Amino acid sequence: QVPLVESGGGSVQPGGSLRLSCAASRSIFSFYTRGWFRQAPGKQRELVAEISSGGTTNYADSVKGRFTISVDNAENTVYLQMNNLKPEDTAVYYCNGRKYEYGINRTYWGRGTQVTVSS
Repeated sequence: QVPLVESGGGSVQPGGSLRLSCAASRSIFSFYTRGWFRQAPGKQRELVAEISSGGTTNYADSVKGRFTISVDNAENTVYLQMNNLKPEDTAVYYCNGRKYEYGINRTYWGRGTQVTVSS
């Protein structure tokens, strides 16, 4: 069972846009935070954006004004709209989510989707 599955990655030119999706299987336990991380070769995985169950969002400074995170709770799907993409956005993007299962705080990760921005 894969709890989170990303889709929507691909190759685009600088200035282009992509929309990533991350679907989660339905569960008795809901995520209280969902987000997107990314990791480029040779670099640490970094937070891109997060959204809480209450709708509070956080963004990395590097993507503010360009990326938008949103969630469709009915579909258990979180999205990352990426506009005005730059070469430095190239990375594997990972969906994550945190939830309590039987009182235990758990973090789940997708397998990642590649985003490549180049001319």
